[in-house]
Parts: sequence; structure tokens; C-alpha cells
Amino acid sequence: MTEKRQGRRSAEDALNTRYHILKVAAQLFCDFGYARVSLRNISDKAGVSHSLIRHHFGSKEKIWHSISDGLHLYVEHYMRRVIKEIPESMPANVKVYLFIMRLLAHGLIVKQPIQLIADAVRQEDALIDYFMDTSGEIERLIEGFAEQYNQQCPEAPIKIWEVKWQMIMYTHSAASLTPFLKETWRDEKADLDQCLLNHWQLFNGLMIQKYRITDEYVLSPRSVKELVYDVQYDWRKQCALSHPSENLSTDEDASATKD
Repeated sequence: MTEKRQGRRSAEDALNTRYHILKVAAQLFCDFGYARVSLRNISDKAGVSHSLIRHHFGSKEKIWHSISDGLHLYVEHYMRRVIKEIPESMPANVKVYLFIMRLLAHGLIVKQPIQLIADAVRQEDALIDYFMDTSGEIERLIEGFAEQYNQQCPEAPIKIWEVKWQMIMYTHSAASLTPFLKETWRDEKADLDQCLLNHWQLFNGLMIQKYRITDEYVLSPRSVKELVYDVQYDWRKQCALSHPSENLSTDEDASATKD
């Protein structure tokens, strides 16, 4: 019985260590970019030994792969929640509109995914290739919405890649050009939350016109955060779960985190 408890504790400690490393690495990649972050930087910031990081992940690239895998799982999970909340009886144009505007709201508040993707584009081809190659289920979800819309509105078909590109532009610009975002509405003395709402409203106006949304379906939030669902899903923890370590001893992990 004691051995079983020790085994469970060892597995939990290993999971917590992986989770801690992933959280720190993801934030460092967002703050400084993949190329400027070393395993030693991650080790120092996480308060764990360099060898322990290599034990769990092997290399910096493998850490990024784990983060990318976690992002895909999270985005897929979140998209399914958005789809679930849209009534099936809604017209196809309204479904697409609500789906797009909810996803944009999420991207404006939860910035790490777009920051990591944008940084991957600036780095080695292998990073963005890995991200694109593992996007299958997300693509299917989005294309399913577009196909339904095009069937019901054949006179004005949409190209889902163009919609995705518009969303990426609006999401990334707010995350990477925040000082310009604030400057745009400086005369109104708007705080960041109000600036994000104004930014979201710019895109909202375009989508209302594009999809011919009537007033009864138009979203009019008081803040962007109102449109973001709390899905109780930590993508970094799911990443840690998906790559369990089998050879980490209790003693090794107990000394992983420095005071």
C-alpha cells in the first residue's frame, strides 16, 4: 500500500513539474520570442535544474511542440463550447457571425495562443510547419460552419481562409501593437478594456455588414470579457498530462523546485 501511494505521489510530482515548466516556458516564449529563450533561461525562471528539463522534454523544440499540442487541444475544446452555445435553429449567417465574434473576443482576452503562433512564424520553418500539420480537427470544425453557410446562402459564399485571416489580423494586432491600440482612443481617455471593446466593435461592424445580420442578432457587449466563456480548461496542464514521464523518481522530483 505504501509503495502504491509513493508511486501515485511520484506521478503527481512529475505532472506538476512538467506543468510548471510548460507555464514558465510559454510565458518566456511570449515575452521574448522562441529564439531568445534558452533552456537555461527556462531552468532559472522555473527554479528547476537544467537536467530535469531535459529529462522531461529533451530539448527546447520539444517543449514548444508540447505547447503547440496543448494549444490545439484547448482551441478545439473552446470552439466546441462556442458551437454548443449557438442554437441549432439559428440561420446559417447568424451562426457564422456569432462563431467568429465569440472567437475574436476570446483571442483578444487570452493572448498567449496568437502570441506563440506569431512568434513561431518568425522562427524556424519547422515550428510553424509543426503547428500547421497538427491543425486538422480545428480546420474541420471551421470548415463545417462555412459549408453549412454556403449551402444556405449560395448567392454570397464565403471563403473560410479569408475569414480566418481577418480574425488573425484583428487578434494579433491587438496583442502585438497594444500601445497603438491605446493611442487610437487616447482622446476618449479609454482604458485598455474599453480600447479592446472599441477594437472588437470595428470588426463587429464589418461582420454585421458581410453576413447581413439583422438587429435582433447583433451582439452589443459592454466589455469583450462578457463574450468569453469560462471553460475551466488549462491547456498547459493537459499538455503535461499527455506526455507522462515514467522514469522520474520521487527523490528526483522532490528536489525539482528550488525555494
